[in-house]
Amino acid sequence: MKHLIVSAFLVLGTSLSGTTATQAQNTLAKQLFGAHDDASSQRARSHGSYAKGCLAGGEQLAETGPTWQAMRLSRNRNWAHPRTVDFVQRLSREARRIGWNGLYIGDMSQPRGGPMLSGHRSHQIGLDIDVWMRPAMNLNLSRNRRENISSISMRRAGGAFVNDNWTPEHHAIMRAAAQDPEVARIFVFPGAKVQMCNDETGDRAWLRKIRPWYGHHYHFHVRLRCQRGSRNCEDQAPPPAGDGCADAQRWVNDILDPPPPQPRDPNAPAPQPRRELTLTDLPRQCAGVLEAR
Repeated sequence: MKHLIVSAFLVLGTSLSGTTATQAQNTLAKQLFGAHDDASSQRARSHGSYAKGCLAGGEQLAETGPTWQAMRLSRNRNWAHPRTVDFVQRLSREARRIGWNGLYIGDMSQPRGGPMLSGHRSHQIGLDIDVWMRPAMNLNLSRNRRENISSISMRRAGGAFVNDNWTPEHHAIMRAAAQDPEVARIFVFPGAKVQMCNDETGDRAWLRKIRPWYGHHYHFHVRLRCQRGSRNCEDQAPPPAGDGCADAQRWVNDILDPPPPQPRDPNAPAPQPRRELTLTDLPRQCAGVLEAR
């Protein structure tokens, strides 16, 4: 294990003079993974869980394709498991059939996955994709424009309802994503889930995968299930049975009429900030991902 940690530091060009293996292991994982600008030359594998893992053999989504554009290219987060890249291309073609020219794709993963220098806690194993809510009608945006253009918010009343930017096409694109067998769940703000529950007149089974979550009004977050061959990949527990509409309505009710705060036990210890991950917190395979060419 020690030589793998040492190699990870050499990738960063960090001097190990006077640095013990223990100190190396305690370096923040986001610094190690954030330093890589390309994928490892390994077979594609997701190691660990969505919020504590890494990605071997990642593939880069092309900056521009016939039905998509990757956004915020300076972040270098348009990498993922190859099956995730396939999914993005597949969904973007469906978006064109539905009425947009394609999709604007936000953050996926870093070249070797792992914790990010900023932003997400998840997106670590190459199976998460942020899809912008902004209709992708112009697929000829320059790199500079993609750094400065913003998506558009769909929410009003703090997320209890959709606003006038919401369209039937948003509903249809998320339905198409949820009906894909590789998709495990999709995160979106509560008001959007309730709106889709109210509007859907056909098969409702796909609504089970649409899960209300904080934020997620400028984009929706698609999470794929672990891929065959990734033996060390940890799937999230399946969503509860049913369409989940009653649960989403409870979220909305709490937004509109917040429950009273729970009194704090004066004898309880003060909450501690979440500790940032180090390499030793991740699956042991992740040291090898950092070491690989």
